[in-house]
Amino acid sequence: MEDLKKASKHKELGRIGQLRSGGRMYEEFLPELRGKRGTETFYEMSENDDMVGAMLFAIEKLILGIEWSVSPASEKSEDKKAAKFVESCMHDMSDTWFDTISEILSMLIYGWSAHEIVYKRRFGRRKDRFFNSKYNDGLIGWQKLPIRSQNTLYEWLYEEGTDNLIGMRQMPPPDYGIIDIPIEKLLLFRTTKKKGNPEGRSILRNAYRSWYFKKRIQEIEGMGIERDLAGFPVLYAPPQVDIWDESDPDMVRQLGIVIDMVTKIRRDKQEGTVLPDGWKLELLTSGGTRQFDTNKIIERYDTRIAMTVLADFILLGHQSTGTYSLGTDKSQMFSVAIGSWLDTIAEVFNNKAVPALIDINGDVFKGITDYPKLIHGEIENRNLTELGDFLKALSSVGVMLDKNQEDYLFQAAKMPARIETEV
Repeated sequence: MEDLKKASKHKELGRIGQLRSGGRMYEEFLPELRGKRGTETFYEMSENDDMVGAMLFAIEKLILGIEWSVSPASEKSEDKKAAKFVESCMHDMSDTWFDTISEILSMLIYGWSAHEIVYKRRFGRRKDRFFNSKYNDGLIGWQKLPIRSQNTLYEWLYEEGTDNLIGMRQMPPPDYGIIDIPIEKLLLFRTTKKKGNPEGRSILRNAYRSWYFKKRIQEIEGMGIERDLAGFPVLYAPPQVDIWDESDPDMVRQLGIVIDMVTKIRRDKQEGTVLPDGWKLELLTSGGTRQFDTNKIIERYDTRIAMTVLADFILLGHQSTGTYSLGTDKSQMFSVAIGSWLDTIAEVFNNKAVPALIDINGDVFKGITDYPKLIHGEIENRNLTELGDFLKALSSVGVMLDKNQEDYLFQAAKMPARIETEV
């Protein structure tokens, strides 16, 4: 008790309780979804499943269609200058801004995405495209924010005896050398920060069980269809040939040959076989239908996969149920989910990348009120009918709109900005 009283109030005493050994995380209770095995599984899901691919395609295209801008901390000229500088850096990298956002979105598949901050001096046009710049002001800007791929992770680096993450250790191809990157140079994007886990949580995690069974049912269905079309091959040996005699090496060899023959029978352009005299081959058909409707089973798993990220509106029109209004409600919920991921991306930039960019330029921006903020645009277009009804309700009670509100309405309707004229 005395020790507790003497403990410093400013010292961290407890631990988060991360399940890790060294730099390897064990928060995932399924071994097949941990570490490199998990990375490979989520990669297969994203690249080889039609429903997962449709979900990720919808998410990526919606997000890449969002406009990004930088908001100054105030209307002061210094703050506006800082915001303009950050925005210029976004579009002055060797990779485009949208390519960078596309790479960041890999966090949705794997749960996390790490990007190294690489700077350059802005000295105008250069032969080296990596150091080439549209600007010749001598300031330090972003050269690029390249991804450090999830499959190159060797382990996370932690401060000894604490839960403080201090870096990432890579073992990337082609030479597979060990590279340590300090956390100060990394932008770590995560879908969730539960228990401080640097690996977050894949948005495909809850879809894994449905994907697992769907994949195997599809494989069984394919083999079943092929076997029904080809028939079940049965090979009869002549009465005097005992292919089951394990004591006769010749019979053992013949048994291996005929087993290999019947298991490789396919209905294709190579179809056909030649048998010695006395041997007989028959193709038996099933003579009936299957007890289970695999279409409905696979459709059920597709629905559950889509439901895990609120993307089941994708299935409207492909199934016998669902209405337009229901699809609208579901797509709005989906947009809310996308909005939270966009907020996560903006938060990482605003908490780390933007302040670091301003600070590395020394006294150039010393007069700012606060750091500028990276902000994203709206995900969905405004429903102009609903907006019009709302405006009618406002005007009926005498509410007048100011210039900023009118500009917002023009922007929502995607109309040209007003032209200011002198009176």
